[in-house]
Amino acid sequence: MYGTYVEYSVYVPDVKFNIRIVCEIEDGMGNRRSETMQENRLKLIAAARKAFAEKGYSAASMDELTADVGLTRGALYHNFGDKRGLLAAVVDQIDMEMAARAKEIGARAGNDWQGLLAEGAAYIEMAINPEVQRIVLLDGPAVLGDPSQWPSQNSCLQVTKSTVERLIAQGILKPLDAEAAARLLSGAALNAALWIAASENPQSVLPKAVEAFRSLA
Repeated sequence: MYGTYVEYSVYVPDVKFNIRIVCEIEDGMGNRRSETMQENRLKLIAAARKAFAEKGYSAASMDELTADVGLTRGALYHNFGDKRGLLAAVVDQIDMEMAARAKEIGARAGNDWQGLLAEGAAYIEMAINPEVQRIVLLDGPAVLGDPSQWPSQNSCLQVTKSTVERLIAQGILKPLDAEAAARLLSGAALNAALWIAASENPQSVLPKAVEAFRSLA
């Protein structure tokens, strides 16, 4: 009986306050865990990008890679599932960087048509980069399959489709199916890049590929 009602009336606000504080602390811990996981993910991608570029996918050791950044294989599996999943994340990062770079170059052109051609040519020219060659254009397709089905390639396709739609609306292109045109243009640039990467002499193939792309487009 002692002070039952008094305690209830006096301390319930405090209890609510304490519960609220606990929830806030738990939320803070959750945020920190999320930040740590993201940091670990970025560390693993950076380490894998370096290892895959220098040694190739097959020769890259996951034990060495994780040890280099102070993590365990468990962290790798937790974030990416397996080595293949890690490669997919690296390819996605590089491919998105390539698309952003191509878009930046295209934006400098005088109009949407010239920008479209400049973007495609820029993407092809990036195939001369050793990191792009090895990870995105050689190991990527060998391990991950058809590049046209990669999520990052789909993003590029949608950007090209939007540009084609604008060109049609402006009367620069005659009415046609925008997705079909975008797939042909994107496919031409991608296959030109794959051709360069697989060539014994990429430097000699590059100008031929760029010239052919501009002529076809």
